[in-house]
Amino acid sequence: MASDHNKAPDQYLDLDDDASGELGDKVQQVRAELESLKQKQEEIEREKQRLEELKRRQDELDVGRGEMLDKLTRSLVVVQREVEETQKRLEQLHAIYNSFTQHLRHLESINARSWTGSELPRELSKAISSVEDARAEFIKAQAKISPDAPPEYSQSGQAEGDYAMYEERGFAYWLRSGFAFTLPLQIFSACGLLVWIWTILSAAK
Repeated sequence: MASDHNKAPDQYLDLDDDASGELGDKVQQVRAELESLKQKQEEIEREKQRLEELKRRQDELDVGRGEMLDKLTRSLVVVQREVEETQKRLEQLHAIYNSFTQHLRHLESINARSWTGSELPRELSKAISSVEDARAEFIKAQAKISPDAPPEYSQSGQAEGDYAMYEERGFAYWLRSGFAFTLPLQIFSACGLLVWIWTILSAAK
């Protein structure tokens, strides 16, 4: 009997050691799992931050892309309009340049001293008409050449109105105007004609 009582505490002690070891293993296992879960949580957190940064950059791309698409589309319309207006203005300036060149060459070719007495009235009328044509063309073109020109030329409506007014005036007006504009030339020509007649009469004597 005594021997049975001595063995019982040892058996209980062995059971307690086994249970304690198993519990320790479980604690260690739980700690390892907690450490693994912590590492996974940190990895998940880093992945979350990476995805959030990518989402932010993607949103930034979408906003910037949409903004620039809108601005570039509108700007292309403005630039196209400017190109067309510039081409139109360039064509107008070429036409004005050619017109001015023709008028200039024609006016420079006028030589009143070469006209004989019989040619004088006809050539004089043609020359006056050429001068008026050049003046009308000049007034009409001033607003297109220089927008900052003086008020009498800077407003296209007024310039074109003056040009239309010149076109509407009849032959009588131009005849009177031509006579007034060329009165000094006529006096000079008349004097020259008188001198020429006097020279011929003197030679005939």
